[in-house]
Amino acid sequence: MANSIEIMDKGINCLLEKLGVVETEQFISVIIREKFDYTKWQREKFDHVSAEEFQEAAVAYAKKNPFKVEG
Repeated sequence: MANSIEIMDKGINCLLEKLGVVETEQFISVIIREKFDYTKWQREKFDHVSAEEFQEAAVAYAKKNPFKVEG
């Protein structure tokens, strides 16, 4: 199991890869400023989605983003 520093390092690297430096900084600023609650955000995002819609989206995502084991 990864420790907090390893998780933070992986998270920042993911953000940098997908968003770039400027948008990563903006993202972190919003998270801090808004007292971001991930669970509440997920609830608001998915409460209106049916189980079928969620499953279809999950399958499409999995096909587009196959799982890769990093060593």
